[in-house]
Amino acid sequence: MERKPLFITGIGTDVGKTIVAAILVEKLKADYWKPVQSGDLNNSDTMKVQSFVSNTISKFHPEAYKLTQPYSPHKSASIDGVVIDIDKFQLPETTNQLIIEGAGGLMVPLNNEHYVVDLIEKFGAEVVLVVKHYLGSINHTLLSLELLKQKKIKVRALIFNGEEDEYSESIIKLSLNVPAYRVSFLNVIDQESVQYAGNHIEL
Repeated sequence: MERKPLFITGIGTDVGKTIVAAILVEKLKADYWKPVQSGDLNNSDTMKVQSFVSNTISKFHPEAYKLTQPYSPHKSASIDGVVIDIDKFQLPETTNQLIIEGAGGLMVPLNNEHYVVDLIEKFGAEVVLVVKHYLGSINHTLLSLELLKQKKIKVRALIFNGEEDEYSESIIKLSLNVPAYRVSFLNVIDQESVQYAGNHIEL
């Protein structure tokens, strides 16, 4: 049976997609791909994930677009004189499970017509949604889940990252029919803690 790619997306920026991607890459000994890197080219998400992964099976595929500025992809591309063409994205060739990390959330624009969610559809991927609590995060989480439902994109799991908030989590879980996990116990992020976190997630 063909394994669909797992697309790591979040309810916003800086919610923990990269560490969750590292946990799943290590747990599944999967390949990793970041289609669009905006800024931080000397310390990219691919480099970060690679530093947290200790297995020798995972491969790290090159980005399709490496943009110099730390903005939304459509803005970074414009500054760099590039137009992101969704038709030019091709999944890396691999027989391994593939973990794809997105940029920001589902409705982050790639260009004037396409958004991150369009990439998920193009790749036929299933989603792991990363949630971090802040004022407004319930709204962002439920809107993300509703959009995925409308697009008929399967959510494989929801992962809470950061401090626990029982009020937020209880109301979010009412809208879930998928497993929810927590990685807030990662006080230090290194190869050992990434392996430990993976033991608490079932995919």
